[in-house]
Amino acid sequence: MNMNEREILTELKRLYPDAQPALHFNSPYELLVAVILSAQCTDERVNKVTAELFKEYNTPEKMLTLTNEELEKRVFSCGFYRNKAAHILSASRDIVEKFGGEVPADHAKLKTLAGVGQKTANVVYAVAFGGDAIAVDTHVFRVSNRLGLAHASTPEKTELQLNEAIPRSEWSRAHHWLIFHGRRVCHSQRPDCAHCTLAKWCEYFNKK
Repeated sequence: MNMNEREILTELKRLYPDAQPALHFNSPYELLVAVILSAQCTDERVNKVTAELFKEYNTPEKMLTLTNEELEKRVFSCGFYRNKAAHILSASRDIVEKFGGEVPADHAKLKTLAGVGQKTANVVYAVAFGGDAIAVDTHVFRVSNRLGLAHASTPEKTELQLNEAIPRSEWSRAHHWLIFHGRRVCHSQRPDCAHCTLAKWCEYFNKK
């Protein structure tokens, strides 16, 4: 870790000491479903949908009592509802049949579930099970590459570079710090560089 990277992480830690997941959940299964629904959808919208959905269908066994069409209607407002409903039901079936009704705590096993790619597996592994992982969503990708913590063209390459730049013990927390900074300051279209306390170390700002 170079001096710039260390200063950036120290400041992010100072800015967002209580950064937590925005998705609401009460179990690893609820988190898994919420993360699947969150693809290209706001956390606020997902939380509204799951608040109703989880009243009756908060376990894989209960979820499997729904048909595809019934679940599609319940998650319609999250977008891509057909694929998301199919993934949730398929993943629920695997959890019941292959993992005894419990979401696997192993990263590799998580990725065998339908609809669970690297990002989703990282979120569930880190948040639900306390594992060390950096999930690269749009905020993490944008902010980390602007700051210079990564210099990558894809989320996959960004994750690998962040794993090198950030101490493993801080991977999970750094994921939330970067998300918070992306939402509050380093916006996609109009980053608020004038009020950003990271500007002096930021490659994007200094190139401007």
